[in-house]
Amino acid sequence: MEQKQAIFLTEQIEHSNPRGYEIQKLQTVDGMLPKFHQWTNGKKTLAAYEVVRPDSDTGYYFLFIDWHRNDNYYLVIYAQNKSTTCAEIRKIEELEEGAHFVWAYKPFKRDGKNDQRKAYFKQMFGSTTVHIKLPSSPSDVEEFLTQLFKLCQNRVKADKITEVFNFEA
Repeated sequence: MEQKQAIFLTEQIEHSNPRGYEIQKLQTVDGMLPKFHQWTNGKKTLAAYEVVRPDSDTGYYFLFIDWHRNDNYYLVIYAQNKSTTCAEIRKIEELEEGAHFVWAYKPFKRDGKNDQRKAYFKQMFGSTTVHIKLPSSPSDVEEFLTQLFKLCQNRVKADKITEVFNFEA
């Protein structure tokens, strides 16, 4: 996404007061997020947040970052323990209802079971491609966060589905 789009999204988040979420802005230093994760070191970061849903005790880190150092910004969502990313979203499409993030589930595990993961994700979401409406005002942020949390939770479930079911039998 372009920098101006990322800035607009961070402004919506910062002016919002979603009832179901607690949002804490992380401190950036000289436009970067120090000591967060080795993959983020030295990359321009417009804003970063820890977002928690207290009713389910789940949370993620949302980073608006120049992920590949090419002036193309991403919303990178890290797991609460910072061990991995749950989603790296950069593509925006204009649809009838407005601007949407577009993200595709593409597992890259090296165990030969990615087709099962994709099938499970498609069954859960109806497609391996997810569209999430961008907030056009601070009042839209709660639904935006709800959809992002759902995306991350379903992605983690799909990644782990081969641990739950035996596809060899």
